Amino acid sequence: MTRVVVVGNGMVGSRFADELTDGDGGRFAVTVLGAESAQPYNRVLLSQVVAGRYELAGITLSRPRSERVAVHAGAVVTAVDRDDRSVRTADGARHRYDFLVLATGAAARVPDLAGLSPWPGGVHALRTVDDAREIVAATLNARRAVVLGAGVLGVETAVALSRRGLAVTVVHPSAALMDRQLDQPAGGVLARALTGLGVGHRVGARASRVETVDGRVRGLRLDDGELLPADLLVLCTGTVPETGLARACGLPVRRGVVVDEQLQSPADRRVMALGDCAEPPEGATGLVAQGWEQAARLAARLRATGTGPGALPRRRDRTADDVVRVKADGLDVVTMGTRGDDSARVLQLSDPDRGRHVQVVVEGDRLVGATCLGDPEVAAELLACYTRGAPVPADPARLLLSPLAATSSAAVPVTALPDDTVVCRCNGVTKHTIAEACRSGAGTAEEVAARTRASTGCGGCRADVCALVEALGPAGASTSPSADGSCEDLVTQASPPAPAAVTSAG
Repeated sequence: MTRVVVVGNGMVGSRFADELTDGDGGRFAVTVLGAESAQPYNRVLLSQVVAGRYELAGITLSRPRSERVAVHAGAVVTAVDRDDRSVRTADGARHRYDFLVLATGAAARVPDLAGLSPWPGGVHALRTVDDAREIVAATLNARRAVVLGAGVLGVETAVALSRRGLAVTVVHPSAALMDRQLDQPAGGVLARALTGLGVGHRVGARASRVETVDGRVRGLRLDDGELLPADLLVLCTGTVPETGLARACGLPVRRGVVVDEQLQSPADRRVMALGDCAEPPEGATGLVAQGWEQAARLAARLRATGTGPGALPRRRDRTADDVVRVKADGLDVVTMGTRGDDSARVLQLSDPDRGRHVQVVVEGDRLVGATCLGDPEVAAELLACYTRGAPVPADPARLLLSPLAATSSAAVPVTALPDDTVVCRCNGVTKHTIAEACRSGAGTAEEVAARTRASTGCGGCRADVCALVEALGPAGASTSPSADGSCEDLVTQASPPAPAAVTSAG
């Protein structure tokens, strides 16, 4: 039996172990070593735990199904011996491998900021389930919060803290909020929307120092001298790939662990890397969809060859892997694809006073990128066009105007869409796959998720999965998507329904 050791029990590592042993004919014995003591969980939804929209149990992922997968939680790997083909953990155990898969993920990046050493009380990153617990606990006594960094996570966290009743200010050094996805006009519309939600912002401002009193944070000093008072400071300043193990055992490392198109290290063909820790030739997106696709493709190759050599299966259509949707009450922000270059045609409709901004990027007869703020129905139209690769109208301006003119009409329910419609973009799950799961006995959204993985990524398709279960599942099926039991079936649902609110840090 071929021995595979996976270092990392997060969203990608646990998915790979499950994929590899699904239909492998009993050929693989997999050992998964996870540094965290928790069962794998959906890291994408941590900001929603802070917001109180999900309980911690609600973001837990299922364990690998095969008995040939041995999961060791709380097992910190200290060394890799490539000559001996073994991995050692902090408790002294040695795990031998035929293939080693590094899925160590990424750690929160901590800025080089005066006042952070020694680490003050009231300062937190948001990367793990323990971080989320600590932030929720801190909100019980805090009145004012500052979020440093206004990428997707920073914006979601700022709204989440405001939802818990704190006065919140988000600080971002670039000229636009969410500048990796938004240009300045779109960032300006987002800033107005945040103001409307009661979230303050300092854009183009750099932090210079964390001010403390008796070892606890009392504010964030900006480089222009302004002091933003705070009882709670949350750092959302990006991530750093976890490459220490790879570097220590002599594997090539740049920003991430260098791998080739087969996801193998050029220095050792028995070592592979996946997800946030990896640096493949096409680059890392930082989105879980890329890691999940890597896991599926590598598992398929190992199952097919049994020995490692051989080409990876062809990538599935990656069109939907770069869709970003902000998960925050009161915000409708969706981006996809590219911002465009000299060869692309860019059309834009911006109405800041109404909180609306729509931009589309067209190459030939295809939509290759779009940004939509403030109108979830337009976003749904653009998303459908983008992910299906449908030809754009002869006049691409209709992408901006036609949906807007139709915003008062009823949206198309997911039950009426074609069978090949991708419902869960994170996992590439179609309406047909979900319907088959329902016909074979899945009677709840949770059972559909267990069989198909639909809704286990960003959660944005949860309402559509519920609608399909209600339409196709057993009579009286309970979808239990939200605290009030409602289940909207519109494909334009902008954010996942909320389970019971978090009432304590646990």
